[in-house]
Amino acid sequence: MKAFVMKQIGQVGFMEKPVPRPGPGDAIVRTTKALICTSDSHTVGGGIGPRENLTLGHEAVGVVHEVGSEVKVFQPGDRVLVGAITPDWGHPAAQDGYASQSGAPLGGWKFSNSKDGVFAEYFHVNEADANMAKIPDGVPDEMAVYCADMLSTGFMGAEKGNIPIGGTVAVLAQGPVGLMATAGARLRGAGLIIGVESVPNRQKLARTYGADEIVDFTREDVVTRTGELTQGEGVDTAIEALGADATFQTCVKITKPGGTISNTGYFGEGELVGIPRVEWGVGMADKTIATGLCPGGRLRMERLLRVLETKRLDPTLMTTHTFRFDDIERAFEVSDKKLDDVVKVLVVF
Repeated sequence: MKAFVMKQIGQVGFMEKPVPRPGPGDAIVRTTKALICTSDSHTVGGGIGPRENLTLGHEAVGVVHEVGSEVKVFQPGDRVLVGAITPDWGHPAAQDGYASQSGAPLGGWKFSNSKDGVFAEYFHVNEADANMAKIPDGVPDEMAVYCADMLSTGFMGAEKGNIPIGGTVAVLAQGPVGLMATAGARLRGAGLIIGVESVPNRQKLARTYGADEIVDFTREDVVTRTGELTQGEGVDTAIEALGADATFQTCVKITKPGGTISNTGYFGEGELVGIPRVEWGVGMADKTIATGLCPGGRLRMERLLRVLETKRLDPTLMTTHTFRFDDIERAFEVSDKKLDDVVKVLVVF
């Protein structure tokens, strides 16, 4: 089969690999649609260290090709969504409520990290009964694929943000994860949602997904403007959706005492992330910093698919570019270099 791989740090390309085979509890999925993520760029840039000929990608849907002898829920021909995070559900971390951390910190993140990812004609799924979900007939592949990561991660930012009904929320950066955090904040009942973004098409999408106010950090000071919008109190919840020291520090500054900073960003560069001392109340302002890795698992995926099936949300508005798998090298370049006002790139197999 054809696979799109990270050959070494900074270098990608196609190579031929054998079609994987399932273990007793596993499945092999024939890929139909996939999405390119900024974290793929971080990986190629060396964010998790060197990898040699590792198949990239972690956001995909497809059709079950083969299942192991112990798989009970799925059979060949089923149309399925696979979470970007595929935990080992028997690990103590999973039993303790932190399945994404099973095996090691971030251990549930296997695709394009500790095993081949989904940018191939077929891919392997561990613990298939626990890590896949059947896609409802009314949800097309190009919509369902957003549940693998973008909805799950963005919604996690809202969930871990402890948003009170009618509360105030700021989402810093309106890329795909930030946009879904904005949508998640609206679904959680926020009364005021502030989107921080400078790119016009992303500002427009942010308003579509629920932002009441847009703060353009290139034109005004985020801390000052957020203070004005909250009558000097600061927000109940600030969601960091970029993965940058500056935005994280701004989140701490604009969150009121007793509020929550919810981090969804992947910090792919730099060694340290700072906490502004005074705005943190010199460590005593009751500001909670919550972090998390995209939740996985069949139950999570089924719930996200239900949001789409009942038409609560249309994530395909973020799809600005579509490429065939044969052209994924160009697709990756467009996503990596943020060309042509890209938001999200869909790959069709």
